[in-house]
Amino acid sequence: MDKKRVALTKQQFDSAVHNHEEAKVEYWFARELMPLLGYERWENFDKAISRAMESCGTSGIEVINHFREVTKMVSLGSGSKRSVKDYMLTRYACYLIAQNGDPKKEEIAFAQSYFALQTRKQELIEERISLIERTEARGRLRESEKKLSQNIYERGVDDAGFGRIRSKGDRALFGGYSTQEMKNRLGVKDSRPLADFLPTLSIAAKNLAAEMTNYNVEEKDLYGERDITNEHVQNNSSVREMLRKRGIQPENLPPAEDIKKLERRVKSQEKKIAAQSGKLPASVEEGDEDDDE
Repeated sequence: MDKKRVALTKQQFDSAVHNHEEAKVEYWFARELMPLLGYERWENFDKAISRAMESCGTSGIEVINHFREVTKMVSLGSGSKRSVKDYMLTRYACYLIAQNGDPKKEEIAFAQSYFALQTRKQELIEERISLIERTEARGRLRESEKKLSQNIYERGVDDAGFGRIRSKGDRALFGGYSTQEMKNRLGVKDSRPLADFLPTLSIAAKNLAAEMTNYNVEEKDLYGERDITNEHVQNNSSVREMLRKRGIQPENLPPAEDIKKLERRVKSQEKKIAAQSGKLPASVEEGDEDDDE
């Protein structure tokens, strides 16, 4: 998500916040939050809220402190009004709802960072979004390599063979540098995976090549280390050529922060959200809305 998009989305989320002066707590109404998270139907969003409430309870946190069902009056086209269900939601409740959403949606990816941080400074939100994108990219690479390992094992390649295939793929992607040589360039310990210190772009490049190999191993019914190695090397070379045409040499990109440290930082932030969000007041004045169902 680029800076302009972050700024616009942040402005929309900021405009939806309410403050209860007496309880000193920020809160959001579910019906106002719903479109910001990319939901069109209340029924679907209500289910997402229910899942978040279950997650809250499972964590041993009082649900009523963060989710409060309220009734609102909405105006109908005829000029009359009717009552509809809504929720008051603390920052922690909103975070849990975002966690239960589809992270591929930009709105959800933004919300996960927006509600995880007590501050609403744009640069910190951008930093956390970038952090999440990298950890998700690393997770996708981990899964694609696991699938490749299982796939080629059934085709006559053992664990040692998989290591050789992966290293030769790295050599093709990183301009002749093997996995070990890239570790040396980036200062990565022998015991740690190279991908844990690669920037998001390099992780995504490795993942694309691995997914291509997975596909073609099955599509071409390849068998044995030699044929699968050739396929994987060709795919990494193709990805490298694509990057080269855009002026990018992956072997020259600077190392990124240890992804394990980033993951611990994210978990540490998450543990603080509930405590920092405060508790909802016992009651709140009910407002009017236009009918949006």
